Amino acid sequence: MLDQSTLKGRIIAATLRLAAERPWDDVLMKDIADAAAIDLAALRKEFPSKGAILGAFMRAVDDAVLSSAPKFTGAESPRDRLFDVVMARLDVLTPYKAALRHIAAARPFELELARRAMASQAWMLHAAGIRTDGLLGTSRVTGLASVYASVLQTWLHDDDPGSARTMAALDRRLKRGEQSMRTLSDVADGFDRVAAGVMRMAGCGRRDAHGPVAPSSPAETAPTPAI
Repeated sequence: MLDQSTLKGRIIAATLRLAAERPWDDVLMKDIADAAAIDLAALRKEFPSKGAILGAFMRAVDDAVLSSAPKFTGAESPRDRLFDVVMARLDVLTPYKAALRHIAAARPFELELARRAMASQAWMLHAAGIRTDGLLGTSRVTGLASVYASVLQTWLHDDDPGSARTMAALDRRLKRGEQSMRTLSDVADGFDRVAAGVMRMAGCGRRDAHGPVAPSSPAETAPTPAI
């Protein structure tokens, strides 16, 4: 997955090799530079921190998943599509499992890394053919991030070649999330209906050439769908 013919790829690969061998907090930027056979100045030109290296790795994982995303017929449910996409992501991560165990144990946090993680989940939803726009879309991204973080912990300690525990945990979490999304969708629909009613009561319609306010037409008062 990592193109080690590029300097960035070499640095990311070297970082993950070191992370597989020792606790993440013990991996220093100088160690990474030495492992990649470069000096610290060259490393700094590419990455300002270990978090930035992890962010680049996450983007590479995104690219690998998106370039080989499962092909769907349209008959699958959104939950089934998400299940396949998340499992495809975990398959891509499998060669780096030892490194990820150490990284996850350290719980590194940087704001930019958190943003990158949310962007990754948005792209996983895109791969599953699920919209991410509007209030519901934002909630889907946040919800999937929570599901993924939980399932990732199961996967990191699941040594079954068939990933039975991981698949069972993912199925449970997606079912729970599906129900939450239905509830939120009902709330959003209700809010749209109330807002449209308030607008009608306030007389928000067209003003004709003679001055009176004309009632709004159904097309104008109906909630505008997201583009």
